[in-house]
Amino acid sequence: MKELNEAIRKWGKAIGKDVVKVDMFLNHRIDTALIFRMGEELADRFASARPDLILTVEASGIALALACARALGNIPVVFAKKGSTVVQNEEMVTSKVYSFTHKTENTIRVDRRYLPKGSRVLIVDDFLADGQAVRGMTDLCVQAGCTVCGVGIGIEKGFQSGGDTLRRQGTDLYSLAIVDHIDEKGNICLREA
Repeated sequence: MKELNEAIRKWGKAIGKDVVKVDMFLNHRIDTALIFRMGEELADRFASARPDLILTVEASGIALALACARALGNIPVVFAKKGSTVVQNEEMVTSKVYSFTHKTENTIRVDRRYLPKGSRVLIVDDFLADGQAVRGMTDLCVQAGCTVCGVGIGIEKGFQSGGDTLRRQGTDLYSLAIVDHIDEKGNICLREA
């Protein structure tokens, strides 16, 4: 996606060889025009999959999920919570997910009622690195009896294994931008469409 690639080039920062920092426009400070364009692009790509709802993980995936849901006709957005709450009950589906960015393992959870059995679920997230979050959300869908009809990603780190692994497994994965690598000068090198 041209606008996203331009934002990454302008505002993105490399930290070492494996961290792409885009908090200036995507996941701390949000460029609202860009996030809604990203949502429209994902919606265009997945409209034929007829999702009933979108699933993401708190917190940085929520903005892109909302933008996509709006463009798909205001379908619901469900976000998996990372922390436990006092209102948890036996109706929760859970999955363990390792966070590449935070270097911690989280148990993500969703109340089963929010993933109705038989629903067609579009998974949306801001980043894809090694694919742990997508695998965890897919696991939640399987436990709830839902079908994952696609995975939409804002930025994929193409130099990590997540995207390739998901594609080999037959996942309908679409990433708006793919970072091929970070070069020796700290430049973020994008894969051209």
